[in-house]
Amino acid sequence: MTALNTQPDARESLLSPAFMHRLERLDVMSRKMLRGKLQGERRSKKKGQSVEFADYRSYVVGDDLRHIDWNLYARLDKLFLRLFMEEEDLSVSIVLDITKSMDFGEPNKLLYAKRVAAALGYIGLSHYNRVNLYTFADSVADMAQGMRGRRPIPRMLNFLQDLEPVAGENVSGNLAAACKRLSMIQRQPGVIILLSDFFDKGDVAEALRYLGGEKHDVYAIQLLAPQEVDPAKGNILGDLRLRDIEDGDIAEVSVSPALLRRYKTNLQAYCQHVREQCLKRGVAYMISETDVPFETLVLKYLRQRGLLG
Repeated sequence: MTALNTQPDARESLLSPAFMHRLERLDVMSRKMLRGKLQGERRSKKKGQSVEFADYRSYVVGDDLRHIDWNLYARLDKLFLRLFMEEEDLSVSIVLDITKSMDFGEPNKLLYAKRVAAALGYIGLSHYNRVNLYTFADSVADMAQGMRGRRPIPRMLNFLQDLEPVAGENVSGNLAAACKRLSMIQRQPGVIILLSDFFDKGDVAEALRYLGGEKHDVYAIQLLAPQEVDPAKGNILGDLRLRDIEDGDIAEVSVSPALLRRYKTNLQAYCQHVREQCLKRGVAYMISETDVPFETLVLKYLRQRGLLG
């Protein structure tokens, strides 16, 4: 007899079958010309060799004679080469923040990030692009690399389903160290999607320096819980002793309406700082609260930002 599987199906818990069907109409896009290794289903901006005609160009010495259009030569008495649209795979790397601060909020930030990552990974694999998953806290914590095609979809979903926030007294977020390590691991040019709350005590500019530039097309998606944007939703008021969820720092505060207004001002200023640092490094930035349905984020907002098309 075979034992019944009592574990929840990762595909059911992160992505519904109906939503997966809608995702198959989308593909991950790149704002840059990024060279793939294997043939995929993505239409490249470059001209290459495939079955779909794109254009002509004049023949020059050294060109492959097999691509000459002899019918056109017979009419014009000039040599022209046929050019075709090239289809190639795209490297898609999805990077998840699993620090303790992500395990907060209603809806929970980490669960929200996992669902967004699952949707992006499913889209990439459905179009035969190479998908890599990375997690980080004080450095890159875990990874699932080199997935391509539909066969690894259960592996990808199970990897995400099993993720837990990093535990340990001496473990806190270090975005700069994680990005530095990622830049050494992910040498193949491609799209990198960073899912994080960016609540890091280090220098965001230093972290993004490792990922910016011409090599990668980077998207930073900052995720905040509604209770972080408006602490009044979390019923925070009065004299409190607060403990930093990541490094254990203690602060005793008296929460008043004036303090909450100051908090909101500081949060807005910090998010604006993250946005400005992204723009300086050529990183596409967007921010979302977790009470925005993740289906809306994927199907609407990520399409508007050009990540999906």
